Amino acid sequence: MIELEGLTKRFGAKVAVDHLSFQVRPGMVTGFLGPNGAGKSTTMRMMLDLDNPTSGSVRIDGKHYRELQDPLKYIGALLDAKAMHGGRSAYNNLLCLAQANRIPEKRVSEVLDLVGLTAVARKKSKGFSLGMGQRLGIASALLGDPRVLLFDEPVNGLDPEGIHWIRNLMKLLASEGRTIFVSSHLMSEMALTADHLIVIGQGKLLADTSMADFIHQNSRSYVRLRSPQQERLRDVLHEQGLAAIESGNGTLEIDGATTEQIGELAAQHRIVLHELSAQRASLEEAFMQMTAGAVEYHAHSTETGTSAPQWAPRNEGA
Repeated sequence: MIELEGLTKRFGAKVAVDHLSFQVRPGMVTGFLGPNGAGKSTTMRMMLDLDNPTSGSVRIDGKHYRELQDPLKYIGALLDAKAMHGGRSAYNNLLCLAQANRIPEKRVSEVLDLVGLTAVARKKSKGFSLGMGQRLGIASALLGDPRVLLFDEPVNGLDPEGIHWIRNLMKLLASEGRTIFVSSHLMSEMALTADHLIVIGQGKLLADTSMADFIHQNSRSYVRLRSPQQERLRDVLHEQGLAAIESGNGTLEIDGATTEQIGELAAQHRIVLHELSAQRASLEEAFMQMTAGAVEYHAHSTETGTSAPQWAPRNEGA
């Protein structure tokens, strides 16, 4: 488990992380979301003792990171896949990490096989593609077989097969009771992977909730329907106190009702329906709704023509 209590980081007069308190629990994939400049990377660096907090604390399984013996056996992390030594082979990069953390050498071959890099294990990492570099970074995170894993943009540079693989890997690791904390800007992928969400904006906690509750609380759910007997359908809905909103192409939108209720109502009045479907916003739409006031950079909408972006002051803690 990861526990943050009042975590704060200032860069001069700028507050990058502002009194963050939350827990990342084992047995699930917890997504970490926020606009650019929200403080996500700074928060993850403080979790690993790479940045010192101005105030507050982070505990990994009840201990500060610096108190952990052989830390790779407690927590593995992928923050920057480019951090590997380019002049060393994939194997030797991992071997150096293993020797420094008293991890058996056989584990190097195991994780290279796990991430699909066995065939290039002896090649220098400076020649790796972005996706191969990501796989090597993931291998380094898994090297100590840790109970806690941090991933910052793990699907960056991966092809569709690789994205599918890392998604299933994170779910498998969580099912084993591990603590999985993953930051990503790819909302469609996060929606398929995360069970729980931590959302921050301008360094402050905005949400700590399940994926389902986050979407429900920050978006509109409604029923969409089409019928060749639209006017009669509207009258029937009005009699039941349900307002129908026209959305174009002969489609109606109904708030405050379920598909079952609408279907039964139409059947009772012998009204033909050509479409009856429940509509719920995507994670991306819910995220945009919640973080609208916490976005660092605002550009004019392209719907009204292009113009120069409006820049807010730079937040030094990404």
